[in-house]
Amino acid sequence: MSTVTASYNVTPNEPTPNVSMGLSESDQVVRWTHAPTIYIYKENQTQNALERMRDSLSRILVHYYPLAGRLTWIEGGRVALNCNTKGVTLIEAESPKTMDDYGDIATNEKLMSELIPMVDYSQPIEELPLLLVQLTRLKGSSNQGLAIGVAISHVLCDGVAAITFINAWAKLTRGEALDSIEMFPFLDRTIINSTYPPRTPRFDHPALKPLPLKLGSTDTKKEQEKEKTSVMLRLTSQQVEKLKKKANDERPKKDEMSRPYSRYEVMEMCIKGT
Repeated sequence: MSTVTASYNVTPNEPTPNVSMGLSESDQVVRWTHAPTIYIYKENQTQNALERMRDSLSRILVHYYPLAGRLTWIEGGRVALNCNTKGVTLIEAESPKTMDDYGDIATNEKLMSELIPMVDYSQPIEELPLLLVQLTRLKGSSNQGLAIGVAISHVLCDGVAAITFINAWAKLTRGEALDSIEMFPFLDRTIINSTYPPRTPRFDHPALKPLPLKLGSTDTKKEQEKEKTSVMLRLTSQQVEKLKKKANDERPKKDEMSRPYSRYEVMEMCIKGT
């Protein structure tokens, strides 16, 4: 089992916009969980890995500053992103296990959980970090290594955005420059914000209207008695002729000279239930 040795709150090392960003409609209804990923490295100049990662993380957050913010409740029971630079969590941990001990962690959820930062969802969303990183040093005389577990809020990043952030952060950690526009996030929320607050509908939306009450679903018996319902019964000409024949065959033989029922009379009897 890994042991946490230190925990740090990392913020952008330069001033960033203190703004509120809207979330998509799908992000308003899904669970606000964190997507976990793990990166395993063999030991290679990792003695100052934490210091280098901490420094590069503070620099990459200047561009990815929404990750250092917090979710917050707004009017209408909706959730928005508050870019208040409260920071991300960077954890240092140690494990007595070697890389060989962990083996294929993708098939062992328990071992995987040791290398991923735990997220305390009992906290208010205004206090819940959107990005948590755990650096775990693996022990062993001949097979030491380093595991980096990342938990990133799925509300902020899909898979493509998350790996773009990881790649950009890795470049800064290696001492390289962000020399491609693909390394920077696209933070324009104009399309999402354009529908809030909700505007008056421009045309009728029948699909969004409440369904009519079923017969017998009103609150009082008096109201139930006022209810009426209509039914459209579609019959083929063959079915009508079959009903007509049945009605005429079963009618009383009081007057042999009386005319047979017409199709209209047969249909009227069916409706009245006679």
